[in-house]
Amino acid sequence: MSAAPGGGGDWRRPDRRTALVTGAAGAGVAAGGAVPAFLALSGPMGAGGALFLVAAGFLLLVVGGAAIETVRCRRTRYRVGDERVELHARLFVLERRRSLPRERIRTVDLTAPLPLRLLGLVKVRIGTGESTGGGESTLELHAVSRAEGERLRRELLRRAPGPEATARHDGELAALDPSWIRYAPVSFVAPLLGGAAVGGVMQVSEWFGAQGEVIDRIGGLFRETPVVWIVVTLTAVALCAGVVGALALWVEMWWNFRLEREPGGTLRVRRGLLTARSLTIEERRLRGVELVEPLGVRLFGAARIDAVATGLSQGADDKHDTHKSLLPAVPRTVADGVAARVLREPVPPTAAPLTPHPRAARARRLRWAVGAALVPALPLAVLGAALDVRALLYAAGATALVLVVCAAALALDAYRALGHGTAGGYLVARSGTVRRSTVALQRGGVIGWTLKQSYAQRRAGLLTLTATTAAGDGAYDVYDADESEGLRFAAAAVPGLLEPFLEPAE
Repeated sequence: MSAAPGGGGDWRRPDRRTALVTGAAGAGVAAGGAVPAFLALSGPMGAGGALFLVAAGFLLLVVGGAAIETVRCRRTRYRVGDERVELHARLFVLERRRSLPRERIRTVDLTAPLPLRLLGLVKVRIGTGESTGGGESTLELHAVSRAEGERLRRELLRRAPGPEATARHDGELAALDPSWIRYAPVSFVAPLLGGAAVGGVMQVSEWFGAQGEVIDRIGGLFRETPVVWIVVTLTAVALCAGVVGALALWVEMWWNFRLEREPGGTLRVRRGLLTARSLTIEERRLRGVELVEPLGVRLFGAARIDAVATGLSQGADDKHDTHKSLLPAVPRTVADGVAARVLREPVPPTAAPLTPHPRAARARRLRWAVGAALVPALPLAVLGAALDVRALLYAAGATALVLVVCAAALALDAYRALGHGTAGGYLVARSGTVRRSTVALQRGGVIGWTLKQSYAQRRAGLLTLTATTAAGDGAYDVYDADESEGLRFAAAAVPGLLEPFLEPAE
């Protein structure tokens, strides 16, 4: 296969010190599996034979992994040409050639887990932002020196500077405030990590054949305790473990956080304690921001900021969970201020007053919420009536009462969240309760409108508008707006886009 056109750069190779990282990773994996393997083999083979096999496997993983990585580095080369970025890799009989056009490159992200950081290395991920199968929109270099990674980032994202390039450099937009860590325990991550901790304890005890003993000891501690208090106590312990895990995860992800605007019109996010991450977004690809308020965080008056930009990978090959986050959960006023500085607006569009939605939208949410809350109680009620078991009927009534009250509260909160409007050059839409989202989208970035109206909405005089854009999630909804007001809003927000499809008013 011939090389792709667009040469002009020298061929370079990854840093050979990655073999040390691979060997260390192999040693960690081998050490983690050595104890269970030794315990499993020591019975039929004896301690000596089991130790020999475990030691042989340990050496095979460490030495073999380092040798394969050395061969890979020697047979991998890359170059940055005038028109394309090329990567040629060959491992034994397998050969891989990748090439990306430079004009389509949107992101160059640098990631350095702790072993790479100790050696001064980084992994470079070059992306076009397109969602294609097989990861054909990205090119990864694992790994190069930190200086080489910075050189690649600057060179591949360098664009012709405009006449106001110097004035566009605003420096630091936001930096880490350690007090922000107080929002980590109230995120949805804490209960998930608590459940994972309980599952991990049970799994490890099963590996060592002690799961029954663990259960017996827990049962012995609560032998004289009512079932309700057992559940409450175990739930509290799991939540405490989840809170500790959430705090540790927040520190690892957001330590050394800094958001800055660089010369040439790029936004750069740097963060991470053990794994250093660097995300760069061209401002000309930015179409707005999204202010996200998960329920737990919102109760404490906080929110985070996500970028709405073209070229941010959203395919299955995107392994970065917070790839578009510009800011962690911070006080709402701080988030609004950062949003205004990112968008170069005098006042934050995310804090603009919005048009409320009609009461028919509240009625729709209440009906859906109450109906969904009654579904779990219905089987209990039917079973209790069929078997004439009063306990099931009481359980159905209690379940329905609790769920209906909670669902109604969430429905009313969801209605209060609804709103839309315009702020300067931005279209603003807000919705959601468990995850409230306020998106400020450039009006010029809207390329189409989709109007949806169900039979129930038509009878209630409501309409759902969907703004289509090439950035972010690709579509942003304005749910259950008044039909006539929603059409006027869409026509005024993006003049000339919707008018040809509207009938003139009599």
